[in-house]
Amino acid sequence: MDPYASGSERITLMAVGEFRAALDAFERGEMAAAVSGLMAIDTASWQAIESRLAALGGSMPELLTLVRSSRER
Repeated sequence: MDPYASGSERITLMAVGEFRAALDAFERGEMAAAVSGLMAIDTASWQAIESRLAALGGSMPELLTLVRSSRER
């Protein structure tokens, strides 16, 4: 059994690409592109992303804060 994807908590490869592109755009300060990328993620994948972040003890706002702080260094 895959510990990273149980049942309905699968993240599609398309969603992974959109998520990565959105984070890259956010890091560059391109907010419209970041929002567009996040909005392109399907609902099931989005829920799985949030679930995995929570399992790691984090959240989307915390992740974005980390991305932003790495940009400012």
